[in-house]
Amino acid sequence: MAVSIAAALQRIKPEIGRWLTPAAIHQLCHEANYVWRDRVLDPVTTLHWFVLQILNGNTACAHVPHLGNGACTGEAYGQARARLPLAVFHGLLSLVTRLLPASTAPEGRWHGHRTLLLDGSSASMPDAPALQQEYGQPSTQAPGCGFPVVHLVALFQATTGFLMSIVTAPFRTHDMSQVEAVQPSLQEGDLLIGDRGFCSFAHLALLSARGLFGLFRTHQRQIVNFRRGRRSVAQKKADRRGKKRKSVPNKKAARRGAKTPTSKWLKRLGPNDQWVEYVKPVACPEWLTAEAYARLPDALVVRELRYRIHQPGCRVREVTLTTTLLDPEKYPAAELAELYRQRWEAETNLRHLKTTLRMDVLRCKTVEGVKKELIMYALVYNLVRLVMLEASRRQGVDVRRISFVDAVRWLAEAMRGAVSLKLRTNPDRPDRVEPRVRKRRPKEYDLMNRPRQELRNRLLGNTKAT
Repeated sequence: MAVSIAAALQRIKPEIGRWLTPAAIHQLCHEANYVWRDRVLDPVTTLHWFVLQILNGNTACAHVPHLGNGACTGEAYGQARARLPLAVFHGLLSLVTRLLPASTAPEGRWHGHRTLLLDGSSASMPDAPALQQEYGQPSTQAPGCGFPVVHLVALFQATTGFLMSIVTAPFRTHDMSQVEAVQPSLQEGDLLIGDRGFCSFAHLALLSARGLFGLFRTHQRQIVNFRRGRRSVAQKKADRRGKKRKSVPNKKAARRGAKTPTSKWLKRLGPNDQWVEYVKPVACPEWLTAEAYARLPDALVVRELRYRIHQPGCRVREVTLTTTLLDPEKYPAAELAELYRQRWEAETNLRHLKTTLRMDVLRCKTVEGVKKELIMYALVYNLVRLVMLEASRRQGVDVRRISFVDAVRWLAEAMRGAVSLKLRTNPDRPDRVEPRVRKRRPKEYDLMNRPRQELRNRLLGNTKAT
């Protein structure tokens, strides 16, 4: 990035500012075998302008030369971006991610574990043939009437909000298919927190094999029963084969229409807290290779717990969790429930990316351009988070209360000159309730249900007919 970026970061985080210098950018270009001419839009200036573009709401390319006080056109800036190899962008993001504060250890860790939030999302992009072929569009949209959508899986630090990894895939892709791509960002002992889409035998077994831990909401297809000594499907089948004894059905459970759990009950740890054994399913999941699935153990001991939510306004009243944190004394059920509540921070982080920074609609029309754009969003987001973390230390407040929007504005101004680091502090509203409704009415136009050219020809035909 340009000297102004390095200078801005030098004032708040010298160790990172030293690495975001023109020499560091040039080194990444040399490693990517990229040769450039010494002109206005060299790699340093191009990346500097790219950061400015994202900080200003992903404004149009024609506006960027005005932001950077450059004597060139928006087309020239776009061509300079396209010339930069994708490896340079990857190297820059990897460099910044390695230099980010881990998790303000040890106070930022939970029982010694670095906690990370895993979640999936998506982003729209222009209706270009290359993007349609690479990513596809929702099945509810007719051909020629919708926009291609990229599927995203993001990994955030829970305590700082830093974006550790973001991977892309076609729209009709399950979150689990991209989990292995984010695992290189994990370290032994890390605790991964996610929703029920990440709760499966294969995922939990893979985490355990790498010395990692998981805390997920139990998958909706997993049948959970906290009755002491209850029997599993496998045990009942074994009894029927051996004709040992007749299974006596639980009349109360039968009246509720409950089914027999597939997991084997092991031990009761407390009210609605137990050890169970998950048995390896016969079918290999689509996102995992047969060789990797064969290496997984035949069974895995996990912990299931359930708690109720009594807070008014919450849509969910009961939550069931599955975790590989088995020790009930070191990891009490109440603390696990409070920890899982932090999973919602992933939604807030994605909202900052997609709404505040306007990543919900990308602008590039090529596959490589989209990947560059997403990497720059991740880079800028982390730089903003770095500003927020330093401001929280100086102002003595929790980093979650520092305004993300104000940090974006500060970084944009700091790139142009010296600005004192004093950011807005949001009020602490932990249990705020807001309805999921929209007040502003959309315009009363029909949705496009036919290709634009067909609709245009119909208008022209009607005009000639009159």
